[in-house]
Amino acid sequence: MAFSVEGKLVVAISSRALFDFEEENRVFESEGEARYIELQFSRLEVPAKQGVAFPLVKKLLAFNTAEIQRVEVVILSKNDPVSGLRVFRSAERAGLRLERGVFTRGRNPYRYLDSLKANLFLSANENDVMSALEARFPAARVVPESAQAAGRHADEVRIAFDGDAVLFSDEAERVYQRDGLDAFTRHETAHALKPLPPGPFKPLLEALHRLQAAAGTDIPVRLRTALVTARSAPTHERAVRTLMDWNIAVDEAMFLGGLDKGAFLAAFEPDFYFDDQRGHVESAQRHVATGHVPFGVANVRRV
Repeated sequence: MAFSVEGKLVVAISSRALFDFEEENRVFESEGEARYIELQFSRLEVPAKQGVAFPLVKKLLAFNTAEIQRVEVVILSKNDPVSGLRVFRSAERAGLRLERGVFTRGRNPYRYLDSLKANLFLSANENDVMSALEARFPAARVVPESAQAAGRHADEVRIAFDGDAVLFSDEAERVYQRDGLDAFTRHETAHALKPLPPGPFKPLLEALHRLQAAAGTDIPVRLRTALVTARSAPTHERAVRTLMDWNIAVDEAMFLGGLDKGAFLAAFEPDFYFDDQRGHVESAQRHVATGHVPFGVANVRRV
């Protein structure tokens, strides 16, 4: 009988998101592919350092038991197969049970996300992430320089999301960008009872809560989610009502109304935070592992 990922939380992750291959990547960029492959192979027995998404992956895999595998993590990488040997060897040394990988040697790997039924794609390459988002998969560019707080809550997977253009569509953000804060407030107040359209990360939030429900109380690790948004009263109501309409609950909600998100994320200490706006990403990455979601009007390239 063929193996199936149906019903599992599937995380597709690039080599550089899982491990710290920044030095090797600089060799690739300065000396070319052949030298890069040679370097990776020469370091086959040298365990790679943890990358920015490593703690998140390790905690999610804790939802698996010998009897039931609820989470599947697949390496989805532009690396070559030879360099992939080091990825799997490093994962084994680090105690991560990873069995599957796709290595595309320079080609964008997003086209395999559908076959994997991926709920999340994490990569250090923005173009790959944008292709995944365009194909309607939750995806984020990890920030390799991010600080990490994952080790402080061994019994919880903590994930924080921005609202507009991440959990929700960028409908309201477009009003703000075009007409300003007052118009945004009027628009959201007038539409408070109308649920926002879903954003790219709604499917991930749904999948995480299915995972928690399936695990029940038998698993020592728990899931804790937070909405961290620049909205404030009265525009908070539409966000809350939207989550209610989706029948999705978050554990914490922060309506910050322009306050710096970094300090609040430092207090929440998530394993990972997702935001569409580069300014918020720069603030967050000083405190926690952060992923940029290059989606929506705030990420339209202006020439």
